[in-house]
Amino acid sequence: MKLTHIDNSNDFDFGRTSANYARYRDIYPQSMYDRLIETGIGKEGQHILDLGSGTAVLPINLYHTGAYFTATDIAENQVAVGKELAAQKGMDRISFRVFSAEDIGFDDDSFDAVTAVQCFPYFDAEKAAAEIFRVLKPRGLFGKILMDWLPKEDAVIAEMIDLVQRYNPAWNPEGFNEYEYHFPEWAKDRFTCEKVISYNEALIFTKEAWLGRVLTCRGVGASLSPEKVAEFEKEYREILEKYNDPLQLKHRIHMELYRSIKT
Repeated sequence: MKLTHIDNSNDFDFGRTSANYARYRDIYPQSMYDRLIETGIGKEGQHILDLGSGTAVLPINLYHTGAYFTATDIAENQVAVGKELAAQKGMDRISFRVFSAEDIGFDDDSFDAVTAVQCFPYFDAEKAAAEIFRVLKPRGLFGKILMDWLPKEDAVIAEMIDLVQRYNPAWNPEGFNEYEYHFPEWAKDRFTCEKVISYNEALIFTKEAWLGRVLTCRGVGASLSPEKVAEFEKEYREILEKYNDPLQLKHRIHMELYRSIKT
């Protein structure tokens, strides 16, 4: 994948990180899922489309709600790993498809809710919003979720970002500034904003789990050569030795809930 507004148009492919992704990217706190359910996404019998699903982290963690999920991603190997994880857990209410958010292969009015966790910045917002609006049922819900690092508040994260940028100077991570909400252009004439939830939480990682999570990030495993990834891993392991295990790392969870104006 190559996007003009991300990493100076450098190529990246999360599919290259699928093995580590399956092991180390189930990182979102329970509070995030609880708040999402409170907004109305994750009810028994709902049909939910999860865009940019990766290895189906959200569908797997919300499976207990009794909803039906369709996990989708543009990377075939991400979808394959997610399908394998769901099968291992006996989660037969999760189906899988490979397609982009800008060309969703479903009929109009197919889903009660659509979710996009940590992936909407990679979409063409206008095209994706049009497709989300199309496949949502009347008054359906769209949950847009991001989780950012807070390097200004956490030395471990700041040091990690410095190292990644040494290996990949084009990488432009998020999380440096306070987020100010503005109703987006892509939502106009399609959605109303029902709720914005933004809060900070310290997440606990073993050093090994944190290393695995960092290796899956866009600036490392998704874009560097295997040789450079190995060099990065060796150097970062040495840096982590000075920190106590486990790590408590500050993150911001930001959730926006939109409702379709379709009646």
